[in-house]
Amino acid sequence: MSDEYYMSLAIEEAKKAADVNEVPVGAVIVYNDQVIAKCHNYKEHSNRTIAHAEILAIEKANCYFDSWYLNDCTLYVTLEPCMMCTGAIVQSRIKRVVFGAADSRWPGMSTLLNDYTYNHEVELTSGVLKEDCSSILSNYFRSKRRIC
Repeated sequence: MSDEYYMSLAIEEAKKAADVNEVPVGAVIVYNDQVIAKCHNYKEHSNRTIAHAEILAIEKANCYFDSWYLNDCTLYVTLEPCMMCTGAIVQSRIKRVVFGAADSRWPGMSTLLNDYTYNHEVELTSGVLKEDCSSILSNYFRSKRRIC
């Protein structure tokens, strides 16, 4: 399967998040061409700061393998991972991350990985289905703004 196919699954998760009034970010973890985890943001409903799509998907994958090592996995996520999620990705030893939309508001994964101080290298691919990922986020936040 292609990066676009797996990103389309992450986009479906992001749409589920928007449907329940969560910031629309979706994540999918793949191992040997098999989807082992699919999640979306659940921060508002769970009242948990760390309930980002990436963290929840990593936790599901940990359960799938009964291990915290996710060495040969690829994470697909609709928005560039934040600092917290980047830390979890590095700690879990995920091999590759593919994201759609860049996040210019915060130092994200592409900035943080340029630090070269981590004990694990992550292969990073950006911009996969970027327009689709960006439009879901833009539409969500546009709907939240009030026009006076």
